[in-house]
Amino acid sequence: MISRYERMIARRYLLPGRGEGFIFLVASISLVAVALGVAALIAVMSVMNGFRAELFDRILGLNGHAVVQGYGGRLPDWQPLLAQARATPGVVQAEPIIEQPLIGSYKSRAEGVLLRGMQMDDIRNLKLVADNVKTGRLEDLALEGNFVAIGARLSESLGAGVGDTISLISPDGQVTPFGTTPRIVPYQIAAVFEVGIFDYDKAFVLMPLDRAQTFLRMGDDIGMITLTTTDADRADRILQPLVPALTGRGIIIDWRQMNGVLFEALSVERTVMFVVVGFIILVAVFNILTSLIMLVRAKTRDIAILRTMGASRAAMMRIFVTVGTLIGSAGILLGMALGFLFLHYRQNIVLGVSKITGVDLWDPRIRYLTELPAKTDMVEVTAIVTLALVLSFLATIYPAWKAASTDPVQVLRYE
Repeated sequence: MISRYERMIARRYLLPGRGEGFIFLVASISLVAVALGVAALIAVMSVMNGFRAELFDRILGLNGHAVVQGYGGRLPDWQPLLAQARATPGVVQAEPIIEQPLIGSYKSRAEGVLLRGMQMDDIRNLKLVADNVKTGRLEDLALEGNFVAIGARLSESLGAGVGDTISLISPDGQVTPFGTTPRIVPYQIAAVFEVGIFDYDKAFVLMPLDRAQTFLRMGDDIGMITLTTTDADRADRILQPLVPALTGRGIIIDWRQMNGVLFEALSVERTVMFVVVGFIILVAVFNILTSLIMLVRAKTRDIAILRTMGASRAAMMRIFVTVGTLIGSAGILLGMALGFLFLHYRQNIVLGVSKITGVDLWDPRIRYLTELPAKTDMVEVTAIVTLALVLSFLATIYPAWKAASTDPVQVLRYE
């Protein structure tokens, strides 16, 4: 334990003495550098965690943890299979759906769309859509007639809103002696939603399952069954009992196979960012080392006098270790405050920088999500703080050892 007089000397050494302004400046720069390193690591890791969590929740919230995909894009006699899936231990939800890429047009505009047919109860329970309806009502999809719900970006690109009628064009149409005539059916927009993933908001068209079957001429068949389990990481094992029932009919594809490359890339990027940004703390620690070496040289006479008064080498080491660790600790606290402040105002900061530079820093067409996400993991924050504190402590050992090794006889003889 550090004694009272050692704490008193350490506090005095933290303040600049006569002619020590430059040493104080270097120490202040070290403190700020540590703060910036800690803030950058907290901000970067939180944003990366948020990005992965948002993508995971939104993509799997729409597509489930796995799908039972029928061969040839069709799954006949699916009701017993659906009942078996819902009865499988670990399966939370099973939904029959149809997905088909089509062309959507309104007036003179046309866009590629992804038609999804779902049962009305499943559409109502799809929180990512039901909780993010911008205009219109999802309940109107159940009304008599042809009604659809479309993504917000698709609405913007087509220039169509609630109440307008768009045309869905399927290349699988009527066969004539002159070739296949595309099937074109008008649908009225009942609702516009925004789930926050650009690709989905730009393409999704929702309609009741029975009308999708009619439009695509699938009879009573469906395209697939989406499955949500209690644990996404164990989805393949949870769904293993369904495999025998699918022999010759289809396969089970889990989220790793559908989106594995994306999430693996995010994991690699997260690790690389931690290492790269972590170098900021390492550079800051070298600044602490430099400032302490300069402080030891400036306080050589004081150290010699303290030694002659009975201070031990261990006491000298504790004094300078305390000085360096306090600089690092102050930087860590400041860095935590800056990091959390940045995360709180992250979207405003991104918009402000984009406005000043004229560059769109968060283009949803590239970033998938419409807003910069963040999810702070306190375990990671603790690890970052611990790393910075340990490095700050290690940086103090050599200067403290040099101070403890000072020979008071030699110093006082020549001074």
